[in-house]
Amino acid sequence: MTACRAVLFDLFDTLVHFDRDRLPLLHVNGRTVRSTAGHLHEVFRPLAPEVDLPRFVDALLWSWQEAERMRAVDHREVAAPQRFELLFRRLGLGPAAIPPDAVHHLLQTHGRELSKASEFPAHHGPLLRRLAREYRLAVVSNFDYTPTARRILDTAGVTELFGTIVVSDEVGWRKPKALIFEEACRRLSIEPAQALFVGDRADIDVVGAQAVGMPVAWINRGGEPLPPGIAPPDFEIRDLAELEGILARASQGPSRASHD
Repeated sequence: MTACRAVLFDLFDTLVHFDRDRLPLLHVNGRTVRSTAGHLHEVFRPLAPEVDLPRFVDALLWSWQEAERMRAVDHREVAAPQRFELLFRRLGLGPAAIPPDAVHHLLQTHGRELSKASEFPAHHGPLLRRLAREYRLAVVSNFDYTPTARRILDTAGVTELFGTIVVSDEVGWRKPKALIFEEACRRLSIEPAQALFVGDRADIDVVGAQAVGMPVAWINRGGEPLPPGIAPPDFEIRDLAELEGILARASQGPSRASHD
């Protein structure tokens, strides 16, 4: 392995843990669910008072599913404003019916509630500060709204530790597309082989990093088997606390950490 100059991190379920149980409770259609939809409907209701909560929730769920379908085609990102456009069209509302400040308010509301559900483990901050003394750090995230990603990192008090924060909504492409990894390397002025990527998704993080020639550490908290057809990562860990150890081993040559 080429001498490591940078460590690139996935955001959700790598640097921060997303806890759905922290989302607001919503009672709709005879069910109780965890969702931001109730707060979003409160913001949306003055725009279209005839749209009740059940109809709004159904359209919102459809817009999320449609965005996921579109992303799966070629990994092109569907940014949050575009996803809300899908919602409005589903409800029969044209662009003229939705003022820009209302879209902004919806985005802020959704992002605020998602931020509350994101937990930054206590030991990650000290670890990142130690790593920042020796390596350039970056975030490379599949997420549809950069301001929310930055808010989460700001709340954790670690934004300044990263040389760049690359989020798919501003790049236009999601991992495992090569372009998002290459953009992070361009901003850090490094080659892919000079970085270690750390992420929890074998099909996205491991496959994407491998495709650009970037060494990768797979966070496999549950000890799950590697999905068929995916080459073993350079390292496999349970927690970021192991990262300093594998970086030391990486400087000595290729290896794969085992947790048998």
